Amino acid sequence: MARAHRRLHPGISRHLACGPTDMHKSIDRLAALVQASFQLDPFSSCPFVFCNRQWDKLKILHWFHNGFWLYYRRLERGRFAWPEVKDAKTLIITRRELNCLLDGLPLEQPKVHRAVHARSAI
Repeated sequence: MARAHRRLHPGISRHLACGPTDMHKSIDRLAALVQASFQLDPFSSCPFVFCNRQWDKLKILHWFHNGFWLYYRRLERGRFAWPEVKDAKTLIITRRELNCLLDGLPLEQPKVHRAVHARSAI
């Protein structure tokens, strides 16, 4: 899965479904959920991330060029540190936050080095 995530451009949005999702949903049903419930375009280059009620299974739906990718991850122990958001259906996260989530860490890491946007090497 790490290789596939390198394909995701750092500048694109990643949409995290805020509530639990039925992991029996296929590509078509997840795409319909994105379109109908979130009012977003499942055919954009943005990945959509879903988790089950027990927070131990995760799916990522991603349109790439001419078809969908569906990534699936099941934890054998532990749970994903899924954020609690009450007033929204989706949450936009960065690639770094997605990587934290996939590693079992909360989205906000107080001890992580912040990004530096250097303007000059001189």
